[in-house]
Amino acid sequence: MRKLIACAALAGTLMIAACNTVEGVGRDVSSAGDTVAGAAEKSK
Repeated sequence: MRKLIACAALAGTLMIAACNTVEGVGRDVSSAGDTVAGAAEKSK
């Protein structure tokens, strides 16, 4: 029973960490897109 609880806690922790990582990547990609869009607007 303790192993099951430990595995569930570990899985939950990994899922939370993965969500934060994906969210961070999404922000980075969005920022890069904004930079490219800004450069395109300036070159018009």
